Amino acid sequence: MRVLAIETASEACSIALSDAEGVIARDHRVLGRGHAEQLVPMIAALPDKGRAERIIVSLGPGSFTGVRVGLAAARALGVAWKAEVLGYPTLSLVAHAALHRETGPVSVCMNGGHGEWFFQNFAADGCPQDAARSLTPEQTRAADVHRVIAGNRASECAALFADDRTVLELLPDARDAHRLGPDRFTRDLRPIYGRAPDATPQKAAAAS
Repeated sequence: MRVLAIETASEACSIALSDAEGVIARDHRVLGRGHAEQLVPMIAALPDKGRAERIIVSLGPGSFTGVRVGLAAARALGVAWKAEVLGYPTLSLVAHAALHRETGPVSVCMNGGHGEWFFQNFAADGCPQDAARSLTPEQTRAADVHRVIAGNRASECAALFADDRTVLELLPDARDAHRLGPDRFTRDLRPIYGRAPDATPQKAAAAS
């Protein structure tokens, strides 16, 4: 079975096509913005235009826009290819990438916007030890943080503590999706926001 992985929850836009033998082809670009314009051409450039029997896509938390772009593409391709579409948590992806490099447990710390970080702890086997949440740096200082810290805010997180921490500066990469266990995938494709949306709904804004 071929699997197309789509990861758009951060400033990185990343895809990977794999089968039972491993990754066939991949593309990973640090865009900041522009995922909507880049994602479909990136997929089209893969062998067989990325066609797969299963599509796995990031649910976040991360960029609201990026998560929605990835989900929209995954759903559309799932319909067109009659493929199964499953979602996975972004912080789990980063944790498993980190555990491929260092022995765990590991704390994942990613940019969350508005001066906050998305934070979650994982055991040495990659299983989450708590829920993903959005924390200020001061709240993170008060949290239980493991010796190994991974993510694009790992350095800033480690700097909060007096002792030495192992820092892995990582962005989510679709090529690591095959490391996730089957329990990390879900048919429930609702985004994991981690915090309240920035925008005020129209009805609420009109009422205020």
